[in-house]
Amino acid sequence: MTAIVAVVLAGMFTALKPIHDANEAVYNKRAILSAVADHLGEDLEGFSDEKVEEVFSSQIEQLVVDGNGDELDEEYVASLGYIGGKAESVDMAKEVKKADEDRVWPVFIYTSSAGKKFTIISTRGKGLWDAIWACVALEDDLNTIAGVAFDHVTETPGLGAEIKDNVAWYKQFIGKKLFENGEFRSIYVRKGGAKDPVYEVDGISGATITADGVTAMFKTDIKKYEPYFNTVKG
Repeated sequence: MTAIVAVVLAGMFTALKPIHDANEAVYNKRAILSAVADHLGEDLEGFSDEKVEEVFSSQIEQLVVDGNGDELDEEYVASLGYIGGKAESVDMAKEVKKADEDRVWPVFIYTSSAGKKFTIISTRGKGLWDAIWACVALEDDLNTIAGVAFDHVTETPGLGAEIKDNVAWYKQFIGKKLFENGEFRSIYVRKGGAKDPVYEVDGISGATITADGVTAMFKTDIKKYEPYFNTVKG
């Protein structure tokens, strides 16, 4: 009987996996678009899965870059185990475990209906209990934050989970800068309230470790994109 159940479960897993993979792909694309939610021209909350796919395919350019900031061809990216060699398939949870010289980074360039371009990058770090991550949209100066979307594995509701749930909190990042006089500075999440209007945001009450994780994630992981920024700027 146990063997029969195992066979049935295995069959169900195989049959449902394509559906699961498709749903996960749309979820990831929706998260990326969340970073430019204010520039979509429509409410992202009302987007169907089909609409997400349409916007992603028609208004998003995907690149994968290495630690030198050089764009990698899709064939090479696919050889790393990423289906199709697209940026959307890059697994940051997998990449963050690699040495920097072996890592690759996804880049998404969104062009709004008005023709304005935004560069969306991905960053990953550690919260109180597990991984936290964000999609960060930058203006065309590759310095000013245009939007950000956070997520996490299991931060505490009402505390660390506020990085995703508290709109007023993550909206603070809009307009902040990553560089000062050409040098990477990043964003500091300050307990007790931001003091610098350009490079700091308010902390989250009762969630110091998660907030510190956001600070560390931005400072460490976004800096890895600096070679790419320099390549684009020439």
